[in-house]
Amino acid sequence: MMGYYGSGMPGWMWIVDALITLLFWGGLAVLIVYALRAFGSRRDGRESADEILKRRLAAGQITQDDYEKTSRALHG
Repeated sequence: MMGYYGSGMPGWMWIVDALITLLFWGGLAVLIVYALRAFGSRRDGRESADEILKRRLAAGQITQDDYEKTSRALHG
């Protein structure tokens, strides 16, 4: 019986077995990456209002007084 392993599986079945294994592990890796991105610190990549305010103050686009007024307005 040429082309058969001892278990009775045809010789070409190792290819199918390898593809199924690759699909499983690849799918698992994709799910892990998706979960890490979905539940990361920033949901959609946008900055929070406080981060924008701090960045603008650091860049010199607003004054310290403007920063404090806007920060008070944001936080109530």
